[in-house]
Amino acid sequence: MSLTKEEKETIIGEYKVHDTDTGSPEVQIAMLTKRILQLTEHLKIHKHDESSRRGLLKLVGQRRRLLAYLRKKSLPRYQAVATKLNLRTK
Repeated sequence: MSLTKEEKETIIGEYKVHDTDTGSPEVQIAMLTKRILQLTEHLKIHKHDESSRRGLLKLVGQRRRLLAYLRKKSLPRYQAVATKLNLRTK
C-alpha cells in the first residue's frame, strides 16, 4: 500500500526546491496526496476497512497542517503546489 521507491523518486524529482531536497513541504504534500489517492481507491473497493479509513483521515489532517504551514510561510509556493496537485484552496 505504501509508495514504491520509484514513485517517491518521481515525486521528489517533480516537486523538489533544490538538488538535495527530500523534505520540503512541497515534496511532503505531494507524497501525502499520492498516498491519499491510493487509500481512497482502496476504500472504494473495501468499504468496511475501518483501520485504513482512520489512516486516511490521519494523512488528510497531516497534509492540511502542512498546507497551512506553507500558506503562512510563502503564499506563491502554496498556490503553485495547490494548482499543480488540483487541491481545493480557500
